[in-house]
Amino acid sequence: MATPDLTVRGAGIFGLATAWAAARRGAKVRLIETVRIGAGSSGGLVGALSPHVPEQWNDKKAFQFDSLAMAEGWWTEVAEASGLPTGYARLGRYQPLADARAVEAARARGLEAQSLWQGRFHWQVLAAGAPGMPQSPSGFVIHDTLSARIHPRLACAALAGAIKAAGGEIVIGAAEEAGPVIWATGLDGLQALGEDLGKPVGSGVKGQAMLVQADLRDQPQVFADGLLIVPHADGTVAVGSTSEKEWLSPDTTDEQLEAVHARALAVCPQLEGAPVLERWAALRPRARSLAPMLGEWPGRSGQFVANGGFKIGFGMAPKVAEVMADLVLEGRDAIPEGFRVAASLVSRKGR
Repeated sequence: MATPDLTVRGAGIFGLATAWAAARRGAKVRLIETVRIGAGSSGGLVGALSPHVPEQWNDKKAFQFDSLAMAEGWWTEVAEASGLPTGYARLGRYQPLADARAVEAARARGLEAQSLWQGRFHWQVLAAGAPGMPQSPSGFVIHDTLSARIHPRLACAALAGAIKAAGGEIVIGAAEEAGPVIWATGLDGLQALGEDLGKPVGSGVKGQAMLVQADLRDQPQVFADGLLIVPHADGTVAVGSTSEKEWLSPDTTDEQLEAVHARALAVCPQLEGAPVLERWAALRPRARSLAPMLGEWPGRSGQFVANGGFKIGFGMAPKVAEVMADLVLEGRDAIPEGFRVAASLVSRKGR
């Protein structure tokens, strides 16, 4: 490969997506990964691409909406370029409602969604009981049509294939950098950035999930009290995940995951008796701002950061990738203020 126009470090979802966005614009891209494609939290199981509640609109929710709205076309192009499946499908999401008060609040949010989601997607309160719907204490569920799923491991492999098909280079191991460098190196990157700036900018939060054998591939995902149940196209269902600030082992599952499994069976009886195929645990990089951390690395000319995907990295990835390509290749800065590195240098109490 000729001397790269751009180097991306890290083959998690932000690194892969940004490398693809640059390569599809004609840039010569070198992606350097020290372990393997999707080695960190991007190699997980769940793949829920879902919005925040449509109320109290802010830059983060607007950015996320844009990313989710563009995802279908974006991932279709990745699949076509690579010839590989991504597992993407926009099948919506069900959320059971606990009581009459929750039903009333959900209906009000549905009215907000009509304008905030630009009439393109819907947030509706429906009577529970139809096939595929979860158990609901109130007898009602939210159904939104914006939510989608992705298969994290397939998506990472497809992005790698698309990058190569566009003439990009992927190196597993050591390699020289050339041109601007985008650091998308997950938890290690957050720690290195914090050390360089003399102040923590983020941390790792442990997540756990499991994969069970159950063919619900055409059903919407379920979100119930922090629990995610995501059917995949291969006849498996991902169940997760926990969010743990305190943990003994970062990559080992424990009784908390078993509790999640029990809750999933109560919410979705269709999973009863489904064999467990895999258990997964890893640390997810969370910026102190609770938003993706994007933009220039302070004090380092030609160095950039794309990190902090935490639980919404795959959902944010299409727009993160395009915004980073805009910035690095074309000098157009469309990064929200709350997503900049400086936002994670200020404690949440001080914001």
